[in-house]
Amino acid sequence: MHAAVVNSFGTAPVWQAFPEPEPRSGEVVVDVLAAGLHPRVRSQADGSHYTSEGSLPLIPGVDGVGRFPDGTTRYFAVASDIRGSMAERVAVDPRASVRIPDGADPVAVAAAANPVMSSWVALRHRIAFPRDARVLILGATGAAGTAAVQVAKHLGAARVIASGRNVAQLERVTALGADEIVPLGDEDALGRAAGDVDVVLDYVWGSPAAAAMRAIVTARTTPGARLDWITIGSSAGQDAAIPSAALRSSGLTIVGSGQGSVGRSAFVAELPEIVKVISDGTIVSAPTAVPASQVETAWTSAGGPGAGRLVLTF
Repeated sequence: MHAAVVNSFGTAPVWQAFPEPEPRSGEVVVDVLAAGLHPRVRSQADGSHYTSEGSLPLIPGVDGVGRFPDGTTRYFAVASDIRGSMAERVAVDPRASVRIPDGADPVAVAAAANPVMSSWVALRHRIAFPRDARVLILGATGAAGTAAVQVAKHLGAARVIASGRNVAQLERVTALGADEIVPLGDEDALGRAAGDVDVVLDYVWGSPAAAAMRAIVTARTTPGARLDWITIGSSAGQDAAIPSAALRSSGLTIVGSGQGSVGRSAFVAELPEIVKVISDGTIVSAPTAVPASQVETAWTSAGGPGAGRLVLTF
């Protein structure tokens, strides 16, 4: 078979021949139809993700849509860090999969399931998401942040404030349910708009998150009111200088959401509903499909303002 193969950390994968997968006990071999190029996949490929095994060569990819031996088309998650989904065939545990409805677009599901899952699982499993919550999303212009706007509303948020650096792209999320938009970096505006939110979904971290945290805590009408800050991504930096006063003088609670803080069973439990809302159009995305054989070129050219989630097709 052929696969997208990383032979050296820090370089794009190349399309080359690779040995067939050898399924472990309980696994089956799946014919891959589509696999998404998520930020999580990029960190897997460059060895920087905190779950990295540091082994080469590796096939990147953490999920996808494929045809199972029983003939069903299913969304699946991959357990291995080195034998991922960006291959013509992959070994998968069927228990970490869910059938997609007849007529559903495999590319749309492969593009959106991972971004949707990031905020969905955070709100369902990392906090007690309050009824009619007010939610701020930092980094709302990427695929995961755009999905988070829709997820928060779908799960019952009364008000969603979207913040990001790309103002032109930020304006587009109002059509997806954002009630207000605030440029990331304008701390005064962020304090006025989001001073009394209940939940922050943070995809940026780094110094922008620390600045936003100071502005929001300072602006709260009731300082002791609970504020759940969930860090999901770190596009602006791995470290954030959080002043201890922000924690001592407010109801701020900081948690993370991702592999490790959320067990595999929780992710699997949410898959049926996540696939359903993507398949029926409740949550929309704008994927860009590319033949898997073009992975090396696509890997280096993907991205940019407003770019849809890239999906390799097989």
